[in-house]
Amino acid sequence: MWLYLAVLVGLYYLLRWYRERQVVSNLRDKYIFITGCDSGFGNQLARQLDLRGLRVLAACLTEKGAEQLKDRTSDRLQTVILDVTKTESIAAATQWVKERTGDRGLWGLVNNAGIAVPVAPNEWLTKQDFMKILNVNLLGVIEVTLSLLPLVRKARGRVVNVSSVMGRVCLFGGGYCISKYGIEAFSDSLRRELSHFGVKVAIMEPGFFKTTVTSTKVHSQEFQEAWDRASPEIKEIYGEKYLASCMKSIKLLKKSYTEDLSLVTDCMEHALTACHPRTRYSAGWDAKLFYLPMSYMPAFLVDAMIYWRSPKPAKGM
Repeated sequence: MWLYLAVLVGLYYLLRWYRERQVVSNLRDKYIFITGCDSGFGNQLARQLDLRGLRVLAACLTEKGAEQLKDRTSDRLQTVILDVTKTESIAAATQWVKERTGDRGLWGLVNNAGIAVPVAPNEWLTKQDFMKILNVNLLGVIEVTLSLLPLVRKARGRVVNVSSVMGRVCLFGGGYCISKYGIEAFSDSLRRELSHFGVKVAIMEPGFFKTTVTSTKVHSQEFQEAWDRASPEIKEIYGEKYLASCMKSIKLLKKSYTEDLSLVTDCMEHALTACHPRTRYSAGWDAKLFYLPMSYMPAFLVDAMIYWRSPKPAKGM
């Protein structure tokens, strides 16, 4: 019995390996639009796809980021300035993409732009703190996607949305985890709707990687600012010792960051170029071995694990 089971499992993985190695034809004729290309995953993916010969349309937030990217890529790659929080900027970028893709449509849309701060206990924050993240990570993704969807549908192409393991397990307060849970839901509904038109939707769920988004300096600064803005009552309840412990944890987290961004961009490339892309991609050993298994555990067990690792407020039980 166990032998038959092992054979079936082996055949399953062999078949999956074979299917996932099949590559889409005429890649050099396909246009890929990527947001957040100033640095991090977006920047590396743009350079990676450019080397492979695809027609990359890279959206950057700043002129400096766009110029630096163009200096490191071929003449095929084109850049545009895009602020995903502004409707007029998205509309202008959409028109720019239409003019370049023409009748071919847009083969790939990669929603990569994102921010992570402020992150702090929820009651330290204001509605504006939550909206700052949601406007970029969730509402920006939705508006960019809806604007470019007709072009993607025309090409029967791909949408790749960057979520996170924090879209599976919420470890801290603030808008970041909320935005990534939202990306998961939006992507799931989008995938089912667009399957009728031959469009595939993939979700990236990377672990912790070393990028500007995960800068411990920025996280520490934003955490301190959230504490400074908190009311006297909140400061009394949590205490200075809690603040110090959290600041120490933020600095220690840096040691666990994975520096090889290609673990993520290779997944993105596969989602864009494979005939049979996966629905979800987990990148990084922390994602595969810790956070994803953790997301399937009972809530009481996950809570206990987080309680054990978290500092305790001064007036906590």
